[in-house]
Amino acid sequence: MAAVSRVSRSVAKAILAVETPEGAGALVRRSIGTSQLRNFTPFLMLDNFKVAEGAGFPDHPHRGMTTLTYLIEGEFEHEDFVGHRGRLGPGDLQFMIAGRGIMHSEMPIHTKGGKDPFGLQLWIDLPKEHKMVKPSYQELKATEIPDANPDPSINIKVICGKAEGNETQGVVESPVRPLGGCWFLDVVYGAESQGKTMFQNIPAGWNAFIYTLSGTIELGPTGSTTAVKPFHTAVLTNAPGAEGIQITSTSPEARFVIVAGEPLDQEIIQHGPFVMDTPYGIKKAFQDFQLGRDGFEGAHDWHSEIGKKMTGFF
Repeated sequence: MAAVSRVSRSVAKAILAVETPEGAGALVRRSIGTSQLRNFTPFLMLDNFKVAEGAGFPDHPHRGMTTLTYLIEGEFEHEDFVGHRGRLGPGDLQFMIAGRGIMHSEMPIHTKGGKDPFGLQLWIDLPKEHKMVKPSYQELKATEIPDANPDPSINIKVICGKAEGNETQGVVESPVRPLGGCWFLDVVYGAESQGKTMFQNIPAGWNAFIYTLSGTIELGPTGSTTAVKPFHTAVLTNAPGAEGIQITSTSPEARFVIVAGEPLDQEIIQHGPFVMDTPYGIKKAFQDFQLGRDGFEGAHDWHSEIGKKMTGFF
């Protein structure tokens, strides 16, 4: 394929995402946001979650950040303190800009014979000029997310950003518009794709990583590749002249996400769900939440309907 003639990034390091408790009884695999990979601008945290019955993420706040939630299996409900409510199914996306303040709940839906909710949530820092914007959502059903097929056996869900498809598709672009540069692509190598190679462009200067969900892949230029197994975050080099990343499947099937973001020239001061760029900003976030002001009006008097079974408010 022509992809091999392009200049590829390499793997700087690969980190195993170890399962850890989070929320109320949920288990997540986390790499970004741990001591091994903290504040990888603009990324704050990546969780690969699986939520069993009786677990969830009841009422909690955010400020100064964006969450990208991509559900792979099962169903999830969402509700916030200003009346926004929705449901995610397999392949659905929620892109939530918390801005000046959100109080919300994220709870799994379990049905008889159904699968436990399984997916990814990425926390993204907001540029300092957007940290106090009004909260907003961009949500897409699985059928609304565009596909790119650089090879008949490779499917790319273009959740955010751009990817090259076949000759008919050309460059495929997502309708999602983040505040700040961010690409997020779900790549599935189907049956009989072992040995197939693709090349994904990445904007120059952007930080990027690949998180593997299944199968084994090799990343990097021909003759200098790195093998990456499931549930690893492979951080990519960011050298001048590299155009993207070359990827080859070394197993019959494979699935992974490619994530890239424009670095932000600002401090990251994070305390839990509040992310600001100055000590004063983080102090004010706590004060505003405690006093119910400047974006958190009514937060303490609100209790989600979907979280009541866990919070005890009826």
